[in-house]
Amino acid sequence: MATRRPSAEERALWHAATRDVRARRRAVAAAPPAPAPAGPKDRAAAVPPAAAPEARVLPALPPPRAAPTPGLDKRSAQRLRRGEMPIEARLDLHGMTQDEAHRALERFIPAQREAGRRAVLIITGKGTGGDGVLRRSVPRWLAEARCRPHVLATAPARPQHGGDGALYVLLRRTR
Repeated sequence: MATRRPSAEERALWHAATRDVRARRRAVAAAPPAPAPAGPKDRAAAVPPAAAPEARVLPALPPPRAAPTPGLDKRSAQRLRRGEMPIEARLDLHGMTQDEAHRALERFIPAQREAGRRAVLIITGKGTGGDGVLRRSVPRWLAEARCRPHVLATAPARPQHGGDGALYVLLRRTR
């Protein structure tokens, strides 16, 4: 959904309403002191971890690994993620509304698969502040019934192909 700019009248009203508003100063919270290591006598008197969950430090988890995609070998998945597959077609969704972009994507994906193309690039743009509507919506649209039968895998694009504002899509082979 596109946002509109406020009119001159609306801006004047806003400035009049917020004329005497001042930012509050925030006090910087001091970090609580680290507890001293418990000695053998102190362990019995120590607070159990369940009573003080904020004091417990959890071990770092390993980064999540992508689940294997059925029908895609490890080497092809790696080549897709690295941007090493030749891009055979591009769809640039910049400047489109959600409805226009959705319809364009639903036409583009089946047409590219019919043409025998395998790797395509969908350019969504990053949006305002890196949180664009199309950027969030395209993966969901690719998983919908119209596109899902054609898509084998997706991966975020490398910087030379648009980075966070683009997506690699690997299409299934036509049989």
